[in-house]
Amino acid sequence: MIEQPPFWMWIVGFLLVLGPLVTLHELGHLLIGRWLGVKAEAFSVGFGKELAGFNDKHGTRWRISALPLGGYVQFKGDMNPASMPDRDAPVEDGAFQHASLWRRALIVFAGPATNILIAVGIFAAFFMFIGRPVPVDPNAQLTIASFTEDSAAREAGLQVGDRLVSVNGAKLESFSELQNTIMLRPEETMTFEIERDGALSTVDVTTRSTEVEDRFGNEMRIGMIGVAPQEVQYDYRALGPIEAIGAGVDQSIKTVDMMITGIGQIFTGKRSVQELGGPISIAKFSGEHLSLGPLAFISFVALISLNLAFINLLPIPALDGGHLAFYAAEAIRRKPVGPRTTEMAYRTGVALVLALMLFVTVNDLVKLLPFG
Repeated sequence: MIEQPPFWMWIVGFLLVLGPLVTLHELGHLLIGRWLGVKAEAFSVGFGKELAGFNDKHGTRWRISALPLGGYVQFKGDMNPASMPDRDAPVEDGAFQHASLWRRALIVFAGPATNILIAVGIFAAFFMFIGRPVPVDPNAQLTIASFTEDSAAREAGLQVGDRLVSVNGAKLESFSELQNTIMLRPEETMTFEIERDGALSTVDVTTRSTEVEDRFGNEMRIGMIGVAPQEVQYDYRALGPIEAIGAGVDQSIKTVDMMITGIGQIFTGKRSVQELGGPISIAKFSGEHLSLGPLAFISFVALISLNLAFINLLPIPALDGGHLAFYAAEAIRRKPVGPRTTEMAYRTGVALVLALMLFVTVNDLVKLLPFG
């Protein structure tokens, strides 16, 4: 384990991660809104009291606000920064609430879409300029060379020389893919297809639950089956632009799938809610990845960008996903949801988001302070 980076690196890392990502998210809303003829009254980096700002030629007030934990675009016709519709606002050109349904939906979706594009772009750049690791002998990396002392795989009947073909029906391409699949599923029975002496068969293996620490002392519970592969040499193959974008999309999908799996395990009780983190955890991990160098930090930025997109697309009023849910209801009903229902939903959504923020912040403090 190495020393934690200095506290100032937490702050710098946090600002370098969330500042640009939130700004670009909101900029996605703003630019698509302007393209579709909707006017923005305010664009704020952060919440609360305005520290500095200016008005542009379009009449938008650009602000830097006191609380650097997000940001917002307030379009013409919005009652507040959460884009709660103001039913009493006059019908005017450029008002968001009087734009057509498809325009409103596209403007709202533009924010999460921007975060997704950022992550895909980062992953694609890695594949273009660094390359994708390609094993010299593809079969060797998935061939079992040895077992750990307490190996769930050996107890289930696997043997040295077996080649792992698939897990739970998904074909395996690399040993790292196998590790990522297993580590997310502690104490879970998984079906492995193996090749032994040229014949295929299936074996059920129940993963072990293991507590591990990373180099910074962060504890995590992961699944393991206790196998080691044959030593394999890798070549890095740079991808062309089109292939790299495809690989970036694929990597983003795999990352989101890992997020969904983890959240699902928390809801089903397979993982503790203490594993949820908030702004303090993001600051801590930002500083740690910043201390590891630019590549590790940029990879972390891609991960957080996908997290922002995923969270914002949840169907919670006051988040982008909540707005899209209302628009879906409007499309089905062929008229907007009533003002009383809308107001109650937005108030509930804001309360839920604030309660979640409070919970994860307390969670962070409990983990960091001596009594945690």
